[in-house]
Amino acid sequence: MLPAPKHVREVYLGENGLIANAREGTVLIDSSTIDPGTAREVAKMGREKGVVVVDAPVSGGTGGAQAGTLTFMVGASTQSDFDRTKPYLTHMGKSITYCGGPGNGQVAKICNNMLLGISMIAASETLNLGINLGMDPHLLTQILNTSSGRCWSTDTYNPVPGVMPNVPASRDYEGGFGNSLMAKDLGLAVEAAKGCG
Repeated sequence: MLPAPKHVREVYLGENGLIANAREGTVLIDSSTIDPGTAREVAKMGREKGVVVVDAPVSGGTGGAQAGTLTFMVGASTQSDFDRTKPYLTHMGKSITYCGGPGNGQVAKICNNMLLGISMIAASETLNLGINLGMDPHLLTQILNTSSGRCWSTDTYNPVPGVMPNVPASRDYEGGFGNSLMAKDLGLAVEAAKGCG
């Protein structure tokens, strides 16, 4: 996984990049989270050299990778290309979905992370309000998670320290999906939306 589109272009499309040095028939799987246009450009350049490139961004973090429960959102030129890559992805993933053509894995990931960012902000503000109004955060979380406000940000990745073990909030905010990556992904969503007109 590479952090940004410019890195993907360098690694895949550069003079000494993966595509330039790959043999015909090679399959390359990119699990970076980037804009759909870059993913489509890389896949097109791969096709021109006889190399299959699929975009397969993930959701689930390092814990999901270790547990083999990641979600892969896969953009591939054909169902056959997806079928060739799926066996490799099953070693780390539980949910592996063919999203359509190149770049569509990125579309799904950008939409997912946009919703995650919005729900994490909403969960943080909601829990902060409850705490400031005198509610115990454990009890409030329990109520939210059995009510219509339940979401991944409250039941799996709670942002309040001490409410859940093994989440960044309970580890002095160490590890996990950093703010800089979320800002990058929300920027990708904004740019994608602007491109829609």
